[in-house]
Order: sequence, then C-alpha cells, then structure tokens
Amino acid sequence: MDNVLSDAPVLPDMIGYCDVMRDVYRLTRQAAPTQATVLLTGETGTGKELIARAVHELSNRATGPFIRVNCGALSESLLESELFGHTKGAFTSAHENRTGRFEAAHGGTIFLDEINSVSYKLQVKLLRVLQEHEFERVGDTRTIQVDCRVIAATNRDLLDLVEEGTFREDLYYRLNVIPIDIPPLRERADDIPALVDYFVERYSKLNNKKISTTDRQAMNCMQKYSWPGNVRELQNYIERAIVFSQGEVLEEKLFPPHVRGLAPVRTTRSSGKNLEDLCRDLVTKGMVENANADGVLHQRIVSLVEKELIFQVLQMSQGTQTKAATKLGINRNTLHKKIDDYQLGDVQ
Repeated sequence: MDNVLSDAPVLPDMIGYCDVMRDVYRLTRQAAPTQATVLLTGETGTGKELIARAVHELSNRATGPFIRVNCGALSESLLESELFGHTKGAFTSAHENRTGRFEAAHGGTIFLDEINSVSYKLQVKLLRVLQEHEFERVGDTRTIQVDCRVIAATNRDLLDLVEEGTFREDLYYRLNVIPIDIPPLRERADDIPALVDYFVERYSKLNNKKISTTDRQAMNCMQKYSWPGNVRELQNYIERAIVFSQGEVLEEKLFPPHVRGLAPVRTTRSSGKNLEDLCRDLVTKGMVENANADGVLHQRIVSLVEKELIFQVLQMSQGTQTKAATKLGINRNTLHKKIDDYQLGDVQ
C-alpha cells in the first residue's frame, strides 16, 4: 500500500502515471519532509512550479508562505532588491523601506525559478543566504536572519554554466542537494490522454462548452507530436480547440497543422525540413524502406532522425556531452541516456 501511495500524483493538478513520472513523485515525497534544498531541472513547460508547490505543501512548512520569484524576469539590481529588500534612499526610486522575498518567505518556502539567470555577483549573496541564513537589505548594514526553505529551478544544465564560468560551482553544489529532473512530454506520451481529458474538462467548464470526448484521430496526432513546449503547449492548444469547437467532440481539424503533422514543427531550433523531407533523406540513405511516415514506421523514423542529429552535434562538440546537450537544448542526463540507447559513446 505504501508503494502505491508513493507512486501516486502528489497534488490534484498533477496528471500522469508513466514510470518517469512515478520516479518524480517518489523523489518529491522523499524530499518534502526534509529541510534540504531542492533543484528542479527540466525544459520549459514541464511543470517545475507544480513540483515545487508539492514539496512545500507536503512539508512541515505547508502552513507558511510559498513565495515564487522569476529570476529571469528582472535585471540584476531589481532582482537584488526583490529578493533582499531595500531601505529608503538606497537608490533613486527607493522612497520607502521594502521587505524582500526572503523575508516574506520566513517560516515557509521560496521558489527561485530560472536560477540560471542570476548574475555572478548576486550569486555570492544567494550562497550566503543558503549557508548562513542571513543577509542585509540593499542600502542597509543590519543583518537579517531568515528561516525559509529554498527550491530552485532551471531549464539549463547548470554544470555547463559552471564550465562556462557564468555560474558559481559552490552555489551549484549548495543548490543541488536533492535534484529532481522533470521529463519532457515527448518522453511520457502515454500520459497524454489523461492530460487531454483533464484540460478538456477544465476548459469546457471555463468556456461553457459541452465537450464530451476527443476523437481518435485528434488523440493520435497529439500522441505523435513532439511537444517542444511540453505540457504548457498542450494546455494552450486544448484551450484553443475548445474555444473554436462547434460540437461535443474535440476533432483533429481544431489543432494547428504542425500538431497534425501537416507542417514543420515550429521551434526556435527548426531545421527547416518537414517530416516528408526527413523521410526522403532517410530513404536516400537506405535507412528505411519507403517514405511513408504513417503507422508503424513513425517511431522508427523519429528515432533515426534523433540518432542522426545527436551524432552530428556530438561530432561538432568533439564528443563533449555538456556542449552537445546545450546545443540540443536538452538536459545532460537526458543526452547521456540517449547516447547509451543509440550506442554513440565513441563519437569524438
């Protein structure tokens, strides 16, 4: 019974029962009762804030505040003031004393999203808070003691940033006490039907629609699509489809062409080739028998394209996995697993 409970989603808004998500749930439940700092890694849109809230709500700090700070949304000076507060007259627009987010999180949890965006200078002050639980407001000399748990999140591999000299190694190890990696949606396609059902019910109610089901063609295309924007992208397209729906069934035609496989997947790293072009390249190389990307060949074609891409990027990076992971825009642990799967360990 304990194993079943530990594998279950840790908050009502969490959907998914595939093995990789069960691992996330187990780690979340193990981390929550402790006071240890947690580092959440994963691509944008995977649900890192949901896991952070779960850690907080399952901890003995649940009755205290949960304070979220998006470190990537503010300049260095504004972020310092936001985190630590300031005194009146500390700078031109400081017309009164202000309490910072660390003070506001006293007795609870502070969630530092996009921790990779923090400047090298400000990282020193963060390290002190983590180690000594104290700081000074901007423009003040009085030391403030604070008791709050820190959860940080990043969509970048911090070790790569350490190697580049933009992230402090001592801060990395202080943050990385309990690492939890949130898998991208493309690695948990079996969870997509449950996620679709959840968002359909949610947005049908919000938009006064009576959507009773999703047709098989729509579900199939959603399970085949790579979802570069992860759960957030799925949520967006479900809401859009419901707004434009005219009946009680969510149909395939309500989704954008690239989700249906009729146009190239639109990402910032697009190669400019659609699936048909990639299939034709693979046929030319003799890697598949024909250019039909439907049915049973779909997964094989995706795997072959992925293997070829990883091989080329590894060559460009002289076999350095941290550099290759950065160029590919994926977590280094994910890349390492794919290198093992595709037997690319000898690429230089």
